[in-house]
Amino acid sequence: MNSPTTNKGFLIAGILLVSINLRTSISSVGPLIPFIREDLGLSNGLAGFLTTLPLLTFATFSLFAPAIGKKLGMGRAVFLGMIILAVGVILRVLGGIELLLLGTALTGIGIVIANVLLIPLIKFRLPEKLGLMTALLATMMSLFAAIAAGVSVPLAVDLDLGWRGSLAFWSVFILIALIIWIPQIQRPKASLNDDQKVAKNVWKSKLAWHVTLFMGCQSVMYFTLTAWLPDMLISRGWSPVEAGAVSSVMQLFGLLGSYFAPAILIRQRQQSTFTLIVGIMYVVGFLGLFIHQEWVTYFCLVLIGVGMGASLSIGYTLISLRTAEDSTTAKLSAMVQSSGYYLAALGPMLFGISLDLFNNWNFLIFFMLFFTVQFIYFGMSAGRDLKI
Repeated sequence: MNSPTTNKGFLIAGILLVSINLRTSISSVGPLIPFIREDLGLSNGLAGFLTTLPLLTFATFSLFAPAIGKKLGMGRAVFLGMIILAVGVILRVLGGIELLLLGTALTGIGIVIANVLLIPLIKFRLPEKLGLMTALLATMMSLFAAIAAGVSVPLAVDLDLGWRGSLAFWSVFILIALIIWIPQIQRPKASLNDDQKVAKNVWKSKLAWHVTLFMGCQSVMYFTLTAWLPDMLISRGWSPVEAGAVSSVMQLFGLLGSYFAPAILIRQRQQSTFTLIVGIMYVVGFLGLFIHQEWVTYFCLVLIGVGMGASLSIGYTLISLRTAEDSTTAKLSAMVQSSGYYLAALGPMLFGISLDLFNNWNFLIFFMLFFTVQFIYFGMSAGRDLKI
């Protein structure tokens, strides 16, 4: 019989392996869009929809994840999510545009089931490691998202896998995660109602809405800036290679914020002060982008990158800290990620419309500053020592 230590080791390894698969199937698509567009004869609009579709499925199906977790148990539900993700990753490379869109939608559904339920699962089974595991969850997601984006084209071109082989490559990591996760489906059902307490109605809670809008603001800033920053830098005379490199540097520095933030947060009675500090980093970083000097831009993007990494971890940590019952944690996680991803899907599009209307890249900075103010307001409120 496995010892508790062995079981816990498999659980931690499983969480880490699942987490590295929660972004790779999305971030690997963007660099390959020119290849996909040429091969399948897609319009620019339909090609762009490939990156928006997972966000829309995240937002919609995250609402159903708690019910799936309640029915199957969290361990089995995460396993189901990974199976759906694997089917989607393979299906989307087997045919034409119809299978590509269907597979892409399935990847979003699989990801969001696992993503929503990992947070309450960590809180339920590893409460003593809540800060560490939340930090590792956010860090591994961000790290492998950057890796997938960076190696997708080399896999397609240098290894001659083509865009289909490059996208299918990530199914190897999903298979490994499924194998390591098997002990979790053999355990007794870990239900979201094991604590015998009734989940709160998060949709009627002002605090829940503040946590949700905080996460929404950070999602809008992240997805809008990562989508449009390279174009803004190119408009200032940077080469595409330089613009892509500095964008990658920004995301790599984000790993520092995502790893260290939870450890700081869980040691504090309230998290408002830390959130304010991150908000100030954003303000300084975005204001500095008005200065067209290369070293200033690098410095400001490092500040912004650390802030963005910390913001994701703050959002995940607040979901756990602002709830008492595991079932409420799952429902808040679903609410936060649903609303957050709807906003994330709208952000890049709204800025694109404003760019078409005004043709002024400074609007990107103003756009970021507007959401930074909201980020600080909702973060200060959500950071108070209260429970839903």
